Amino acid sequence: MTTPRIAANPIPYWSRAGKTREVFAEAFRDFQEIGFTAVKADVPDDMTAEEYRDWIAGYGLAPSLSLFSSPFDETVDMAAEVERAKRFAAAQVALGLDRTMISSMAVPARMAEPAVGADLDPGRLARAIDNCGRVCRVLRAEGLRPLHHSHVGGVFETGDEIVRLLDDLGPDVIGFGPDTGHLRWAGIDPAPFIRRYADRMGGIHIKDCFPDLLSPESRKGMSYHEVQATKRLWAEPGLGVVDFAAVLAAIPADYDGDFMIEVDEPSMDSRAESHRISFEWARGHLPATG
Repeated sequence: MTTPRIAANPIPYWSRAGKTREVFAEAFRDFQEIGFTAVKADVPDDMTAEEYRDWIAGYGLAPSLSLFSSPFDETVDMAAEVERAKRFAAAQVALGLDRTMISSMAVPARMAEPAVGADLDPGRLARAIDNCGRVCRVLRAEGLRPLHHSHVGGVFETGDEIVRLLDDLGPDVIGFGPDTGHLRWAGIDPAPFIRRYADRMGGIHIKDCFPDLLSPESRKGMSYHEVQATKRLWAEPGLGVVDFAAVLAAIPADYDGDFMIEVDEPSMDSRAESHRISFEWARGHLPATG
């Protein structure tokens, strides 16, 4: 993978309906019509990697980097998590991929009060860094380069927590795969943060944010899912407040990962139209993607 592609994450299709073949097929038909050539590689449980690759090829799509997610905290059975990471890596490598996002999600206190580092626990953070490092080393041993993917609601939510994770584990263990929207929601200016870890960057999720609910005061008492459901959090790229000119200027010239469009909850009723608008913006603004 040497030329960045415009990839799509079908999360708006499956987030409520589930990751079924029927749901994915609807998304793939839309992506093919719009012009996407790559899609986040989510292999259904009842498919082999080879079957999945052939299936999406029928829609003119190729696999793009996926995501390994774990709480990485005291709720996790790490022996089981290591085995899950091995299976995940085997499927991704069989698809021809050499990297993956890795992220933490769903700390209950942070889902209830998102993007402010709620219920900070230094012991939990240290344990999560160790556990994440253990999984990263397993993924690397299986041939997959892990890239930390910022996500509100997880144990690595705030700027300080992400910096601690990346600096403690180091570039030989974990790379960098930012999400512009999740960084911005957590109060982190994406461009300087990307510049800080540009030499470790192997992927990116392109997501914008409306300004309406970014301040903690504006969403007081609202949970992660309640904020998202308003359709006034996530925006199609170019419609919100993320400074994408600065983001693109911070990305190194030799960047060889994809640009993955991800609008978790589209700001409009039509998922296809949301992706169409995002794709057209990407075609006009992202480098070396045609």
